[in-house]
Amino acid sequence: MVSKQHLLTYLYLLVYILLSSGVILYNKWVLSPKYFNFPFPITLTMIHMGFSSLVAFFLIRVFKIVAPVKMTFEIYATCVIPISAFFASSLWFGNTAYLFISVAFIQMLKALMPVATFLMAVICGTDKLRCDVFLNMVLVSVGVVVSSYGEIHFNIVGTVYQVTGIFAEALRLVLTQVLLQKKGLTLNPITSLYYIAPCSFVFLFVPWCLLEKPEMEVSQIQFNYWIFFSNALCALALNFSIFLAIGRTSAVTMRVAGVLKDWILIALSTVIFPESTITNLNIIGYAIGTLLYSILTLIIPFFGFPF
Repeated sequence: MVSKQHLLTYLYLLVYILLSSGVILYNKWVLSPKYFNFPFPITLTMIHMGFSSLVAFFLIRVFKIVAPVKMTFEIYATCVIPISAFFASSLWFGNTAYLFISVAFIQMLKALMPVATFLMAVICGTDKLRCDVFLNMVLVSVGVVVSSYGEIHFNIVGTVYQVTGIFAEALRLVLTQVLLQKKGLTLNPITSLYYIAPCSFVFLFVPWCLLEKPEMEVSQIQFNYWIFFSNALCALALNFSIFLAIGRTSAVTMRVAGVLKDWILIALSTVIFPESTITNLNIIGYAIGTLLYSILTLIIPFFGFPF
């Protein structure tokens, strides 16, 4: 019989999968010229950051649900600012990719995340180049290459945006581990948003002024407050669900849930966005990049690696 504790864990994972898939599909629908037609990814990201900052401020300063951490100027300058810069960059480039390539292909490219994270960790000195991990990285890379070769509507600009966003996110993850752990700083989702979201908003403001503000002034944009409010609310809920799911499960469980979410999202995107056609090569490449990687990361720690 399944205990109440396990049921709650499954519920958190289900909520995480649904919210993560929903936010991605919602962002694609808002940004796509074929649907809501709001082709301003920096503006959309700034709305998310501004809304998250406001909610975090009220939760900490007004309702006092959680207490702010002890934050010095030195910690803010050396930790929060660089992390916020790469967080803003990853969101900016990732959202911009929706203008050029399909959701399904974006999820396939995201299989590169373990490769990017490993490379950044090796460069930053938090990990060593090991044969078992290197084999996994080669498999993932081969899978992404095969998947890209099979993409019908391949777009180099969108691919570059997405891959750049992936490496920016990988560097953010590594910096978070290096900088915050070195300072002994522990941030929950609310305090993370409280410190990082406003700083990310500022980093996005400069490219917004240069790239999107002039275009928005001359174009007939469609601004529906309910659409943007609900979109930002979903993004905020996703951040909280990730924290709850991680707190209830292990890293391995989250990895498996992530792979399951990606396959569900690829299937859903082809239904919701009919122009997102996937080929057999797409599926084969993605299977190489995710399934074999997941199997090897589960098997190798138990049986070791022969080299």
